[in-house]
Amino acid sequence: MAAITHICTLDYVAKMLDEDAELLEAIVYNDENLTYGSIVSVYVGPDETITALTDDGIEELTDLIKAARLTTRTWHEFLDDFVDDKDLVLRIKAKLPR
Repeated sequence: MAAITHICTLDYVAKMLDEDAELLEAIVYNDENLTYGSIVSVYVGPDETITALTDDGIEELTDLIKAARLTTRTWHEFLDDFVDDKDLVLRIKAKLPR
């Protein structure tokens, strides 16, 4: 296995994927949604962390979202299943599908 030499913050991944950063945070909040080790917590202070992903984590997240976006129905089901914040789900559902 190759050593991890860099990670990308979740905000940066959201920009790369043109996705809502809060949505990505909600998806990776449950660390069972991606393979162990793909999600990294970076301590930026004694009580403050930011979430980052490895390249494998970015690929897994991309594949997960791509599969969910096949139809409006599958996208809405995905949001209902993977996101606990109901207000966020409503906001994302209200956006025009891509």
